[in-house]
Amino acid sequence: MELSAVLSRAQRGVDAPVVQVETHISNGLPAFNIVGLPATAVRESKERVRSALLNSHFEWPARRLTVNLAPADLPKDGGRFDLPIALGILAASGQLPASALKQREFVGELALDGDVRPVSGSVAAAIACRGESRTLVVPAANAEAAALVPGAEVVAARCLLSLCAWLQGREKPERAEARATAIPTQYPDLSEVRGHALAKRAMEVAAAGKHHLLFCGPPGTGKTMLASRLPGILPELTAAELLEIMALRSAATAKPDAEGYRRPFRSPHHSASGPALVGGGSCPRPGEISLAHNGVLFLDELPEFPRQTLETLREPLEAGEITLSRALHRITFPARFQLIAAMNPCPCGYDGDRQRHCRCTPDQVERYRQRVSGPLLDRIDIQLRLPRLPPSSLLQGATGEAEGDGSAAVRERVVAARSLALARQGVSNSQLTGEKLRECCALSASNRRYFEQAAEKLGLSLRGCERALRVARSIADLGGEPTICKAHLVEALAYRQLQG
Repeated sequence: MELSAVLSRAQRGVDAPVVQVETHISNGLPAFNIVGLPATAVRESKERVRSALLNSHFEWPARRLTVNLAPADLPKDGGRFDLPIALGILAASGQLPASALKQREFVGELALDGDVRPVSGSVAAAIACRGESRTLVVPAANAEAAALVPGAEVVAARCLLSLCAWLQGREKPERAEARATAIPTQYPDLSEVRGHALAKRAMEVAAAGKHHLLFCGPPGTGKTMLASRLPGILPELTAAELLEIMALRSAATAKPDAEGYRRPFRSPHHSASGPALVGGGSCPRPGEISLAHNGVLFLDELPEFPRQTLETLREPLEAGEITLSRALHRITFPARFQLIAAMNPCPCGYDGDRQRHCRCTPDQVERYRQRVSGPLLDRIDIQLRLPRLPPSSLLQGATGEAEGDGSAAVRERVVAARSLALARQGVSNSQLTGEKLRECCALSASNRRYFEQAAEKLGLSLRGCERALRVARSIADLGGEPTICKAHLVEALAYRQLQG
């Protein structure tokens, strides 16, 4: 047989469109051509495939080889087509039965000695392959991540020779299995933070409703320390959340590490560019906000980020996704992250500090604060000032006793509050909108008058009012209250200290 067809998968964001690798061997001078809109990495596969076949003791047909990657108008990138191209050549030259390739899909990059190297997008390929009821053959390094897809049949390939032996029925397949449990993670405990009772309470409220949080205070007050404790009070990942995280990490890197099995905590440096934060590239890849999906995005020294970079966060904070439009692509990545930010009140950091004098002029302070625009600040639910603590607060824990509730106790309350919200409305409180918001955050006549007057004095926008109501709903859920009362409104409005 001089014509063969092998199924594979391309990568397009978190999707994996099917690609048919057609191989034809014809008479003529020896040549090897790949058509079908291949990128440079795909065109270079000619040398990798040839060396891998020869080093795996297969014959290289000294004839004219033509490989077509269909559909022709879909861009192909990366080394993921090396394995299906090699199998197609073997089937077309009669060294492998074509029937062994039916109802199977193959992705993988080949080393010169025939080993199969990992590629990106294996989880998306497994999801798409499951929908077609086919078996997916992936590199062994990608097998565990791909096996996370429920109902997907995944086979691990370590080298080309052993894979062909399995296809010919001479060896048993290496079935991939997902890890039974997530990696146990020891996060820093919340009780290690001295003082800042209001900040700890704000973190608990933010965790209960998936609210965004901003800490503003002088240097050394514990803003970063508090933010690093947030993952420890969040609920464990569900199977669906873990699959979404692994699909995004698989789209970003060829071999997702163990961090993918934990709730993400991304902390990019303030020198990060816009594409690094929201994603991009000629073939768009997920950025930090998508890699923080179902987790936490921590932006330390918020005003030090370029303002244009920060402005790209506006739409994802509202919609929970980011759409990247290019000439040949329009790809949407999920970005339902929880933003935790920290900033100083002025360039020197001591504006309003009772112990150290601020050296900044009013114009310098104003320019510094204007680096964070009003529309972006309005999208952050909880905005809290952190005061400087006296040195005695640190020495109070010298005997080793814990201060306040630990992360485990706070996590229990957070899980209970989230369960109430999901049972009532099906989504977290931060996602309440429209009629659902008015229904779940209904106020009595007296509480409504109080809220309207307070919002007017603080100068809150309609978006700010909605976010304050969502925070009040989370506070009520933490207390197990079915309705929002005045105390909940007072606390929610107190969390918008950088406005009004």
